[in-house]
Amino acid sequence: MALLDVQDLSIDIGGIKPLDSIGFAVDKGETLGIVGESGSGKSLTALSIMGLLPLIGGRVERGSIRFDGMELTRLPEPDYRRLRGRRIAFITQNPMTSLDPVIRVGEQIDQVARLHLGLSGSAARRHSIEIMERLRIPEAATTYHNYPHQLSGGMKQRIVIAMALAANPDLIIADEPTTALDVTIQAQIVQILGELVREKGVALILITHDMGVVAQACDRVVVLYAGRVAESNTVSAIFASPRHPYTQALIGCIPRNAMERGSLVGIPGLVPSVARYPAGCRFHPRCTRSESLCEREVPVLERLASGAEIACHVADKHEAAHA
Repeated sequence: MALLDVQDLSIDIGGIKPLDSIGFAVDKGETLGIVGESGSGKSLTALSIMGLLPLIGGRVERGSIRFDGMELTRLPEPDYRRLRGRRIAFITQNPMTSLDPVIRVGEQIDQVARLHLGLSGSAARRHSIEIMERLRIPEAATTYHNYPHQLSGGMKQRIVIAMALAANPDLIIADEPTTALDVTIQAQIVQILGELVREKGVALILITHDMGVVAQACDRVVVLYAGRVAESNTVSAIFASPRHPYTQALIGCIPRNAMERGSLVGIPGLVPSVARYPAGCRFHPRCTRSESLCEREVPVLERLASGAEIACHVADKHEAAHA
């Protein structure tokens, strides 16, 4: 049984349904990438798992989110509060929204260990510094006493990761953790997260719009478009033989691939507004292979014999599909 198993997840926010029948699973020691452009539903998926939809006026309309055998969609809020931070940790894309500017960064890491592990002041401090050292934060004992404004963007993100690790969680959800960082620091953060998965055996959900990050860090990937799963597969299979036109377009946007072709190919148009999703396949207005069927009928997400999943009328599905 997977550590986290999401099935047929659909959510409602003020009568609008920005997520429709999302499903995936992730186990300990595995990194799952959730990829797509802004507006695809990646962050809403994370908020659903964390039980934070009520903060934005949303609710789970249908489906199941099972974590270690617990059905989270029916979990009372007091139980959810004990779960957040302790067993499921959340890393946001902007560390300044996670860090209190008037509290020293080490004390902010301590707070997690005190709350969830019951450590005393001195024990929490030692625990925090050990985590900071593990994350290769230079002069950790000194940095412990710094305020957020005294640290670089990459160092602040490491502090946020340290806060996520402070209670030894089983699952970490990282929502665009490298977006605001330069490419060198991005690579370091991705490397650190990968080491955590291998050494600590945690499960990691890495939310990103960058297929290059997916190629570097993930074992499997779920491609979202306009609130639906377009395709999911192992990372090696996705890059070797992407099936959905949207997945192919995302891979075509990787700068390294563009250099090999001699040109950077973008995806025409924009992800549609949740209030104006088109009929049929939601990608068809931007798809170079769209047919009349794509405009009329919603493609069903089919599972192929290899375990790949694809929702497309025109994609190659030479494997036999099964239920």
